[in-house]
Amino acid sequence: MTILGTQIETIYLIVLLVSGSLTLLYILFGDVFHGIGEALNFLHPALVLAFFTFFSASGYIMEMITPLSSQTIIVFSILLALLLDTLLNVFVLIPLSSAEESIAYTEDSLKGRVGKTIISIPENGFGEVVLESSSGTIAKPAASYRNESIGEGMQVLVIEVNSGVLYVVRYENHQLHDVL
Repeated sequence: MTILGTQIETIYLIVLLVSGSLTLLYILFGDVFHGIGEALNFLHPALVLAFFTFFSASGYIMEMITPLSSQTIIVFSILLALLLDTLLNVFVLIPLSSAEESIAYTEDSLKGRVGKTIISIPENGFGEVVLESSSGTIAKPAASYRNESIGEGMQVLVIEVNSGVLYVVRYENHQLHDVL
């Protein structure tokens, strides 16, 4: 079959190369186009590009190895691309979008957590504290809440967070009521 004087196999191959290249560029520079995916929720750029990639790849392969007519191959390619696109959305994109939100934290959520100093905190100075959780490790600058020095490797309790700096005290279970 020819369209505008060009063999259908050539058209499939060109669409495959263009959509594959655009998919690669989207993966590398997707943050620039993030707003497009949010504005057009049902037409996510990754899904549109994946559809054209699946469609053209399956169409090209079927044209090369099957004796089916080009019209039948187009219909099968569209159906296969829709199925693969749906699977990609359900099993990859949706879980990734919810996983991205689950590892986020707010400064207020750090209050009351216990961490460990990895850089000692001098009097009236700054050090660094690491907080561990099920979603990962957070290292933040820290200062002493009471303006006292806290050595490296000490357990600390986060009392306050201000402008990204954790204000901490030495963590000892029996002194918790004295802090507050």
